[in-house]
Amino acid sequence: MDWAVSDDLVIAVDKATVTRNRSDLIRSVSWQVELDERWVVLGPNGAGKTTLLNLAGARLYPTRGTVTVLGERLGRTNINELKTRLGFSSAGLQLPADETVRDVVVTASWAVVGRFTERYDRMDESRAQALLEQFGVGALADRLYGTLSEGERKRVQIARSLMVDPELLLLDEPTAGLDLGAREDLVRRLSELAADPDSPAIVLVTHHVEEIPPEFTHALLMRDGGIVAQGLLRDTVTAENLSKAFGLPLRLSIVDGRYHAQAR
Repeated sequence: MDWAVSDDLVIAVDKATVTRNRSDLIRSVSWQVELDERWVVLGPNGAGKTTLLNLAGARLYPTRGTVTVLGERLGRTNINELKTRLGFSSAGLQLPADETVRDVVVTASWAVVGRFTERYDRMDESRAQALLEQFGVGALADRLYGTLSEGERKRVQIARSLMVDPELLLLDEPTAGLDLGAREDLVRRLSELAADPDSPAIVLVTHHVEEIPPEFTHALLMRDGGIVAQGLLRDTVTAENLSKAFGLPLRLSIVDGRYHAQAR
């Protein structure tokens, strides 16, 4: 596939396959994301969502096909330098339980986990505090990360992912495991982030349409390592497409910009 030349193209996945132990985690996937877009990636367990996000985050290489992130083709660029331009939040990222919340966030400036001999200036500390405030956990800055609830940790992880002022923000199931109140609070904050024209391009992976922030613009639906549908959110997240992705006849409703699905 020949992508149109555009300075706004932040992700270009061209016929990418990732194979592990003779099984394809994703298969011949093509997808592109532009700078002002906010994408949700939906699908059941095992669909390939996290694999695709890890490709976009330069944490995996394709077995076949090509992946270009922020103009840099994986396999032909310095991955460590590229990662400093990305914000990545995932439950799979192990953060030090015995470190303060402020340090968990500020260490993202050096793309490290755990504070060692690196030095941070007052501007770094102020930015970390401002991001914690933005996600409603500013008062927890001096707490140990290991003492936080799951919902608090998720918000700290997102604050950390924004510390480098990324050009691309990747969020892997940021609302997973949260109770209703914590989920709704985080969805609201992500919607506010998505609505800000100065925010980076955003890709959010989830299993649930209820977790799509109202200000998101595009969607990609996956099943069994392939793409069911992709495009503008309203055109893509339909009862028909969701039923194909999840292998179950579904009804879909939209109320005040929020999606709700149930079995037919």
